[in-house]
Amino acid sequence: MIARLRKALRAQLVPLVAGFAVLAAVVAARSVLIERQRQDNAAVLRTFEFERHIVTVLSLMQDAETSQRGYLLTGERPYLDPYAVALASLPKELDSVRTAAASSKARSEQVEALNSAIRDKLTEMSETLAFYDRRNATSAMEIVRSDRGKLAMDRVRSIIADIRRDENALLQRRLGNAERLDDWMRLVSILALVGVFAMAAFGILTARRRLEDLVSAHTQVTETNARLEKEIATRQAAEAQIRQMQKMEAIGQLTGGIAHDFNNMLAVIMSAMNLAQRKLKRGETDIEKFVEAATDAASRAANLTARLLAFSRQQPLAPQVIDANRLLTGMSDMLRRTLGEPIHIETVLGGGLWRTFADTSQLENAILNLAVNARDAMPEGGRLTIETANCHLDERYSEQHAEVPTGQYVLVAVTDTGTGMPPEVAERAFDPFFTTKEVSKGTGLGLSQVFGFVKQSGGHVKIYSEPGEGTTIKIYLPRYFGEQQLAEQPKTPAMVKQPTELVLVVEDDERVRVGTVAALRDLGYTVIHAGGADQALALLADNPGIALLFTDVIMPGTNGRKLAELARQTRSDLKVLFTTGFTKNAVVHNGVLDHGVDFIAKPFTIDELAVKMREVLDR
Repeated sequence: MIARLRKALRAQLVPLVAGFAVLAAVVAARSVLIERQRQDNAAVLRTFEFERHIVTVLSLMQDAETSQRGYLLTGERPYLDPYAVALASLPKELDSVRTAAASSKARSEQVEALNSAIRDKLTEMSETLAFYDRRNATSAMEIVRSDRGKLAMDRVRSIIADIRRDENALLQRRLGNAERLDDWMRLVSILALVGVFAMAAFGILTARRRLEDLVSAHTQVTETNARLEKEIATRQAAEAQIRQMQKMEAIGQLTGGIAHDFNNMLAVIMSAMNLAQRKLKRGETDIEKFVEAATDAASRAANLTARLLAFSRQQPLAPQVIDANRLLTGMSDMLRRTLGEPIHIETVLGGGLWRTFADTSQLENAILNLAVNARDAMPEGGRLTIETANCHLDERYSEQHAEVPTGQYVLVAVTDTGTGMPPEVAERAFDPFFTTKEVSKGTGLGLSQVFGFVKQSGGHVKIYSEPGEGTTIKIYLPRYFGEQQLAEQPKTPAMVKQPTELVLVVEDDERVRVGTVAALRDLGYTVIHAGGADQALALLADNPGIALLFTDVIMPGTNGRKLAELARQTRSDLKVLFTTGFTKNAVVHNGVLDHGVDFIAKPFTIDELAVKMREVLDR
């Protein structure tokens, strides 16, 4: 069928080409004929114009001659007016005649002879009038009777008659040519019309055959499309099943990893608490090591939860304007202590580095995670290079990485000289709980946490690795174009005096509320508490000395954000500290804390709570 369509298309080209050739020939022929006709018309116009000038010259000469005779007979001066007009007009008319005859040598010779005869006649008239004006009529009449003027005038009339006769013959020839051109144009038009009708008939027949071929081809294409759609539907169903299987496998791997790690931590906590309870029942007080074990396991569980939230891009971020060079300089001592002496650390800080907008602590954690992974990849020691630079990811890069928008970025690259990764490992490096380390040597969440933080910050992360050569992980964070000031370097908390403030704790979960109240009282605060918003508003009304509202965000009925707004309607100076264990709520949007919100994530240690409380109250 395709061959038939191609053949039909080639056949269709024949009338098109032929028609184009005929039309081109017709247009060319008509163009030539029209040009010839235009030239002939122009020549006819020139002939008429030449004739007009010749007749004007003859008329002026005759008027001059008649004027001279009238003056000689009457002696009255007004008879010489036509003579004066002729003398003034003849030079211009003769110039026009000479210009019109310049293209023909024979005509130019005739014009020169005419000019000579006119000059002789005018000379004769001038001499005659000069004698007459000097009262010498006898001499004037002798010139007239000498036939000198008559002979000159006869020459003028004879030359003009010859010119007019020749021009008339030329005009007749040109008119004949014009008639023949009209005949040719009529014939060409008839032939063009016949050709158009012939091509139209041929085109109709060809179109009918082509239409039949197209109908047949359309039928075959429709049938083929139906088969393809059926195959596509079958393939999509199969791909959907595969994706579902892969999704379930990923969920199984994720939940298996979470269950494994949490069960280990819960086992530590439960065994430690049980042993502590048994010892206390026996009156023994040496339970510190069990409490420390339970606390350590709980801390590890909290870190695991934080890493999972980071991977899922749901951790609460507090972005600030960051100078990455300044941040790395401040981390240098911590990196050296963490990595140890076998690792030689080099920093290459880019000049004129742009600013970026990200969570300072999370960026520090990301760099620290990458540095620790690099250390583990260099068990015998090696070189770790941390580099910053300005870079631009263009459209070509974006085409290769569809999820990356083009633009300007701040680059932080961490490079090691370790064992490197084969391609299949590099492809899965950011998967949660994927690790090549030995059992109990890693959770497999470090790189996934880095990946989640960078993506949540609108950036991009890329791995470059070769087995035996080392690995480079590049973090691209979007350039910041605003005018906000750089984030201040974190200050070491100073020793604080005994707290004296009154704090209102609002928490709907009684067990959490009891623990929070106990922690704050242990820190020295005076604490009152409520299980919901209504009770909290009543306590605020009865206790004007409350300095800070410490409230959970997610509560039945009125949430913590709404409670804070209602409280500040009557207490605009009230300090508010929010807490929650889930980040998609009223104070966190798109993973970023709302502006001006003070927040501490659950779970938190007493030391973290102490620092955050003073940070809010002392502001």
